[in-house]
Amino acid sequence: MAAETEARRLAAGPAPALADGAGAPAALRSVLADIVARLAPELLSLSHDLHAHPEVGHEEHHAMAAVAGLLRAHGIEPELGVFGMETALRASIGPVAPAGIADGAAGAVGGTASSNPGTIAILAEYDALPGIGHACGHNVMCANSVGAFLALAALEAERPGSLPGAVVLTTTPAEECSTAKEALAQAGMLNGIDAAIQTHSYAADVTHQTWLGQRRMRVTYHGIPAHASSQPFMGRNALDAATLALTGIGLLRQQILPMDRIHAVVTHGGDAANIIPERAELNAFIRSKDLTTLRDLVARVEDVFRGAALMTGTGVEITPDPHPNEMPVRDNAALLASWVRAQRERGREPLPAGVLPETIAAGTDFGNVSQRVPGIHPLIKITTGGDVALHTPAMAEAAGSPTGDAACLDGAYGLASVALDWLHDAEVREAARADFEATGGTVDVASFWDE
Repeated sequence: MAAETEARRLAAGPAPALADGAGAPAALRSVLADIVARLAPELLSLSHDLHAHPEVGHEEHHAMAAVAGLLRAHGIEPELGVFGMETALRASIGPVAPAGIADGAAGAVGGTASSNPGTIAILAEYDALPGIGHACGHNVMCANSVGAFLALAALEAERPGSLPGAVVLTTTPAEECSTAKEALAQAGMLNGIDAAIQTHSYAADVTHQTWLGQRRMRVTYHGIPAHASSQPFMGRNALDAATLALTGIGLLRQQILPMDRIHAVVTHGGDAANIIPERAELNAFIRSKDLTTLRDLVARVEDVFRGAALMTGTGVEITPDPHPNEMPVRDNAALLASWVRAQRERGREPLPAGVLPETIAAGTDFGNVSQRVPGIHPLIKITTGGDVALHTPAMAEAAGSPTGDAACLDGAYGLASVALDWLHDAEVREAARADFEATGGTVDVASFWDE
């Protein structure tokens, strides 16, 4: 895989970057870099604190308090427990504040007037994985986002007028265990937001790596119990239906796209071996890289589930997750160009899209955000080598290491620079909006599966 990646890198050339003279003035970005350096001890302390106190989704009370305390130390009073989520926090700076926070009502997102800088949101995750801690590097990602927000606040304080529009910091809990950003979006998190940005920890610097959309569902088969020895012919075997469903999925894999993924496990298969199982249950995840292919694949898998019931004379209930699950991430080309320029200023060279093999793709609920507003979710290297996988002890170790610390500061400058470029340059905003519309425009994620 390393050899393949290197060959693709050489063939692809460097990632596109924002041109000199575009975006925010170079002198202003230089001041921003100095501010990040000044904030470094506090940002690294935040990252280490979160790393030492890992909390799973919806239980990030220590993390939220740590972020809130740092914001207050810089004279910024955050709102806690926003949008109906106990461990979500929000703060804003700049001359314009987005609507919708007071009543939490969902409304229109995004803006259209290129002459108005509008509002850009910086999202921050801080949940950990059960038993393994920050093996996805969310402590570094949180420090990236909080650092970018504080750097921009300090820039405005030192040089009034540096922020012609608003910047919002919103923490987004429970990325690992739920689609919390979808719930937050439906509650109004993106009301008045024109763009949204955040990083992701990784074993390489990458502009865009494939993030698959996902549909989760529970499949329950209902049969007829009978004595498995004396009267098996009187039963209808629900476990047989589940077995046939798994077999059908295995055969279906021959005819699906290379980046499609189907995972399923039996969560209940009966109560005793001498009783024909009356009930069997599967937990299934279906993933694909595009919205249209995801919808098609889900329909095909559901047909397999129904066919297994038909073959066994059992009933079947297919119960999808009540909220839309992870959507594919649509990284915005104009915003990525801004990110690449900022990372080059820090001595990093992010790989362009298509260099890393897509086979290592996973999913994130930032996809749900990126289908609503222009956004980016670039990956930043926190490891010393390129062979460290997410959700492993080695990645957890890297998240608290000096390489993780370097990513913390480089990512903070990168996100702050992207926000500054967005706010200062109408052409950047217009290019971002044009790319967003060309790649599908605003998707009604909340009702996607009802269409």
